[in-house]
Amino acid sequence: GGLLNRLLFAIRFRSTDTLFAPNLNPDSRVMMYRRIADRVERIAPFLTYDPDPYLAISDGKLVWIQDAYTTSEHYPYSTSAGGGLNYIRNSIKVTIDAYHGKTVFHLLDPDDPVATTVGRAFPGLLQPLDTMPEDLRKRLRYPPGIFALQAEVFTTFHMTNPAVFYNKEDQWEIPVIDEGPEARRMEPYYTIMKLPGESGPEYIQMLPYTPRQKDNLAAWLVARSDGQNYGQLKVFQFPKQTVVFGPRQIAARINQDQAIAPQITLWNQQGSEVIQGTLLVIPIEESLIYIRPLYLRSQGGRIPELKRVIVAYRNQIVMEGTLDEALERLFPSESVPGLRREAREAVPAADIA
Repeated sequence: GGLLNRLLFAIRFRSTDTLFAPNLNPDSRVMMYRRIADRVERIAPFLTYDPDPYLAISDGKLVWIQDAYTTSEHYPYSTSAGGGLNYIRNSIKVTIDAYHGKTVFHLLDPDDPVATTVGRAFPGLLQPLDTMPEDLRKRLRYPPGIFALQAEVFTTFHMTNPAVFYNKEDQWEIPVIDEGPEARRMEPYYTIMKLPGESGPEYIQMLPYTPRQKDNLAAWLVARSDGQNYGQLKVFQFPKQTVVFGPRQIAARINQDQAIAPQITLWNQQGSEVIQGTLLVIPIEESLIYIRPLYLRSQGGRIPELKRVIVAYRNQIVMEGTLDEALERLFPSESVPGLRREAREAVPAADIA
């Protein structure tokens, strides 16, 4: 375009690229809203968006997938889940081409009355799910935002006996990790594993539970994402007569371990900061494996470096330089066939790197 247009775009984007770029011509187009959140909110501000969009590859192209929720604070005969919200459904999947920004809203759940109303109010906005390329449909995942809310509600509503429900006798809680100012609740995490009773591994999201005001594990909740099982929630409870270590108990054992605790103290005294990463609880066959990465950040540094990986299994705790080395110590191939391989496959690489 002309010099005036270039100047205005330079001011808009706070960049001189449009002023001096030699390859601009009258056919050039400017993508005004390049951030995922900005694009979808400008198109449909009446929807609620998950804060964690993810990137996928479709036919050799990069495509962002953004989960959108229909929500309400005034849905009839519904109980508030906190913050006034009493209705939420993940009925819409948004795809955004990472190159030219084409944005398409796909209707995942045609039975959602709120989404149906939106579709009638804005004809053409919501496209049928089958218009999404098949390879993208295979990469849809159950979003963490709605799963975290469902997991919170399920701490109470898993009780089906009226008397037990009324007295809150079997109330659950989402586990808290660590102590003091560093204490934080566990968040849902993705993994690939074979669920009990299933024939093969699948992509899931999970979160464990502890009994109210106790630290041992009571159950774990799973949201499935693969194929026809998309959106299914399954809960697996531990026998009440069995005591299973919970995340806070494992974290305490790590901090009290005679080999691990002195090393952490030494690193902290050498001008570095030890950061204990997310504690993962991984069900494998009839057991649980706990995995926690340790990061080291030098004084004045900004980016932490993976230093060690801690793995706990039953009464054993080991710390090694890599996850494979820690699993090798816990599960020599000749003693527990296949268990080490299943444990390695179940751990998301992004959570320990």
